[in-house]
Amino acid sequence: MKKLICIPFFVFGLLFVQGQEINKEDYTRAVSFMYENYNNKTAFNLFTSVNWFEDGSGLWFVDYSKDNKSYKTVDFKKGRVTELFNHANLATALSKLSDEKFEANKLSLSNIEKRKGKLKFSMKNKSYMLDLKTYALELLEEKKKEEANPFETTSPDGKWIAYTKDYNLFIKSTETNKEFQLSTNGEKGYEYASWYGWYDKMEGENGERPKRFYVDWSEDSKWLGASVVDTRNAEKMYLLDWSIDSLYKPKLLSYYRGSPGDTTMVHIKPVFYNIETKKEVKTSLPTGTHINSVSTWWSENSGELMASFSERGYLKQHVKHVNLNTNTETTIIEETSDTGIDNFEYRLLGNKLIFLSERSGWRQLYLVDINTKETTRLTSDNYYINKIEYIDEDNETIYYSASGKEAENNPYHQQLYKVDFKGRETLLTPENTHHSISFSKDGKYFVDNYSTIEIPTKTVLRSSKNGKIITKLTSADVSLIEAKGWTTPKPFSLIGKDGKTTIYGAYWKPTNFDTSKSYPIIDATYTGPHTQRFPKSFNIVFSEQSLAELGFIVVRVDGLGTSGRSKEFHDHSYKNMQNNLEDHVLAIKHLANTHSWIDVNRVGIFGHSAGGYDTGRALLGFPDFYKVGVASSADHDFRMEKAWWPEMYQGWPVDETYHKVSNITNAANLKGKLLLTHGGIDENVNPSATFKLAEALIKADKDFDLLIMPSQRHGYRGTHSKYFTKKRWNYFVEHLLGAKPIWDFKWN
Repeated sequence: MKKLICIPFFVFGLLFVQGQEINKEDYTRAVSFMYENYNNKTAFNLFTSVNWFEDGSGLWFVDYSKDNKSYKTVDFKKGRVTELFNHANLATALSKLSDEKFEANKLSLSNIEKRKGKLKFSMKNKSYMLDLKTYALELLEEKKKEEANPFETTSPDGKWIAYTKDYNLFIKSTETNKEFQLSTNGEKGYEYASWYGWYDKMEGENGERPKRFYVDWSEDSKWLGASVVDTRNAEKMYLLDWSIDSLYKPKLLSYYRGSPGDTTMVHIKPVFYNIETKKEVKTSLPTGTHINSVSTWWSENSGELMASFSERGYLKQHVKHVNLNTNTETTIIEETSDTGIDNFEYRLLGNKLIFLSERSGWRQLYLVDINTKETTRLTSDNYYINKIEYIDEDNETIYYSASGKEAENNPYHQQLYKVDFKGRETLLTPENTHHSISFSKDGKYFVDNYSTIEIPTKTVLRSSKNGKIITKLTSADVSLIEAKGWTTPKPFSLIGKDGKTTIYGAYWKPTNFDTSKSYPIIDATYTGPHTQRFPKSFNIVFSEQSLAELGFIVVRVDGLGTSGRSKEFHDHSYKNMQNNLEDHVLAIKHLANTHSWIDVNRVGIFGHSAGGYDTGRALLGFPDFYKVGVASSADHDFRMEKAWWPEMYQGWPVDETYHKVSNITNAANLKGKLLLTHGGIDENVNPSATFKLAEALIKADKDFDLLIMPSQRHGYRGTHSKYFTKKRWNYFVEHLLGAKPIWDFKWN
């Protein structure tokens, strides 16, 4: 009897899903939430960028509103906001100087600088000088700049020119024109003073690598550093460009790029020369690959430098002091980890060096004395330092953004602090929001865009001495959109898969949301361990709104294994990226248990690049939970990827875990609907893994969809971006919402 009752309800449920409708009004709302349609058109001042005057006297910015676009300024001596110029007078002056009619509230100026009562600016590829008293406007003649030769560099004292010839490094005296050959064993494929270009492509079967040149002069012009780029045994990745209208055969493209575990890679060797002797000074610095080559930084002391490099696998990082005068090298920092060293950063300050390290379990700021090797932690631990914002060397003070320090604030919201070399910390932005910081060149002031996804942006000018607000610049205004029923995304939290750690996310609802309806939910994913997805600030408040308008709940989650929290939190993904979505499943189930209007039986997912890997993994690793996915430009098998990313997070040497996490080796698990897309000439994530996954799905007799955009690289642009967005929207509309999609809607 129970079975007879249950079956009709189940069938009715299926018919109800298939019978849902969608109309052009839904698409119109979705289009209205595309960035180009709302930014400073229906939503204003979500984020205000400022421009600091070169003379250090103040700044300028643009204030937007429904009917106005106003250029404003702050003079630091006055400390208040004023109009940068009279907009009506400038529009009149521009109209008189040209045949075009200019409107006061639609001016588009750039490169603005003060010039003693005048204003220099650019507009429509022309430069002008404006007298701010008389509004006399002068069209400036553009002086042709002498184009610098990109294949030579002059020493700071102007006495030497460095260049290459026949793959060797030369210098020439600017006084006598006498030439000196510094290296002698250069040849094609073993090239001095060159550099490896990540996007250097070669055309045809015997295509040449683009010519590259770079040297690094010491400040006193007595020393010269360079690199030898060795491609002799390096393997290439390949692409075929089928999109060129004038060709009837595809163009072959290739580029040097190592995959995890490869030894046949581009190798890079650091070399140094004494200009007085014209001789190379040998060091024991290693020859690295293109993913772990040596970087150097000249010291204030002549012939001395700092050298930083990681060992393959990123489990050990070195910073050495090299003295070319005495041929000695001293280790200043030796960082080790069992689970990868990510985002290592250092700065040289005279005889001191500051660096960011996770050695304590949190990313903290350290100071080391180069002479004594004494290392001191400057910051107080148990929170995450996101970025060094500014360094005041004279006052031995470091300004930095950090998250998780203030207990009452969300651990992803960054606040600005300063610390001196004695470890005394000061909070400069006390508001419990996310703060995005921009410093003046002299460090005396900073602009702070502060907000959350629920609190609109306020942009203010503050003093770096104590964080005091000097003046308000702009405030975000979304009243036009709110009037149509829109509400902000909702943040949420839950306990993660480890049973103890709080994880965070946020979800978007359609503006015509109805609690009596049942909504599919879509996971907007990117669990790439080097980043995070939680929407911290108001300027990305609409990022998932378009898709939500088509009848979905859209969610972002940062589970265990992503960045910006503790080292322990981050390490959950190390050699374990196949399980990065476990917390996403928990989060979606948590939301469904909390809200009756979420249908946990209709779960979709989409992502790009590493998010595309997530999407494939969702459909293949969690096939009974995720039902529909769109995976774009994905790295479906890390063994086919660029070497650095997988070796950092999946480990090195390559082991059985690479096989375990591959979407290709799990292709037979597909149950739901999966759309694979890729750009045909993507040199960042080569499309080969998408093709290989397609082949594996065919062999496993699985129904799936494939879209290749022949002319596109890793990011889709213009018409192709809109085409892909339309395909992604409609894939979810058809297969997750159960409605008939509409193709011919308008984008404006």
